Amino acid sequence: MPNLFEALPEDRSREDFADLLTRPGVRIERIVSYGQATPVGAPYDQPHDEWVLLLKGRAELWMEGEGEIALRPGDHVLIPANRRHRVTWTDAHGPTVWLAVHFDASIKTRSP
Repeated sequence: MPNLFEALPEDRSREDFADLLTRPGVRIERIVSYGQATPVGAPYDQPHDEWVLLLKGRAELWMEGEGEIALRPGDHVLIPANRRHRVTWTDAHGPTVWLAVHFDASIKTRSP
């Protein structure tokens, strides 16, 4: 996938998750939604941090302790490890394209 906006899935009945890069301690994926939302009773609770960037479309994200956050292209959010969260709404009229970076909090940054 040379371009994040190319080869969008034709099946709009479910979200599409495509790994772009995987390395020890990090996974970068493209997510494409067409009106999907996380069920109210089934929030995500991940053992790792996740940084998401909304590239195209619109969405709302609920995070425990923060409530709902409306997202538009260019907005990004850090979801800390073990913070319950869910997607409450995505645009059903076109693709919502996300870039998600999943990473282990123990990864150290490089010194300059």
